[in-house]
Amino acid sequence: GGRSLGGCSLQFPWKQLQPTMYLVIYACVCRQVFDFLGYQWAPILANFLHIMAVILGIFGTVQFRSRYLILYAVWLVLWVGWNSFIICFYLEVGHLSQDRDFLMTFNTSLHRSWWMEHGPGCLVTPVLDSRIAPDDHHVITVSGCLLDYQYIEVLSAALQVLLALFGFVYACYLSKVFQDDEDSFDFIGGFESYGYQPPQKTSHLQLQPLYT
Repeated sequence: GGRSLGGCSLQFPWKQLQPTMYLVIYACVCRQVFDFLGYQWAPILANFLHIMAVILGIFGTVQFRSRYLILYAVWLVLWVGWNSFIICFYLEVGHLSQDRDFLMTFNTSLHRSWWMEHGPGCLVTPVLDSRIAPDDHHVITVSGCLLDYQYIEVLSAALQVLLALFGFVYACYLSKVFQDDEDSFDFIGGFESYGYQPPQKTSHLQLQPLYT
């Protein structure tokens, strides 16, 4: 569809971008579901904020609001930073340790990623009569996984980073286009927005009836 501002027509390929926006929302909702299943409270909060930001970006696109797109772009910078931290956490970069740091659950439980027990090909064997587990937990051994859970989490975070980079470029470009169009509108139709009416010429001609 297109929009006309101040005599300038702004054409936006919304239909071409719809599949990408649906992919962004679908990827985030799926991640939210798996984080809920794994009681990963920190990612759950971050995913919720991201879904709200994506909705804000879509609204800014449909309504041609550059400010909303700028806010969306700022959030995407934070989102890339968060997903980069997740990648470092599951790869145990530096002093990060999954066995010591339970940051994803805000240190409220010992739960791990849902993929730890439900990854492709994983065989879970419970360890009975274990003395090292708390009262509300159980000890298991996982074997035979085609892909370990930490790498699934890393791939999921990497996908979010790629989508965020695309969204950042898209938001910056459209906000610039919308701002330029708004400036053009203000220049061409600015007088009308302030209710300015040019002086009207009065006519001194009088109409006389015509007799035949």
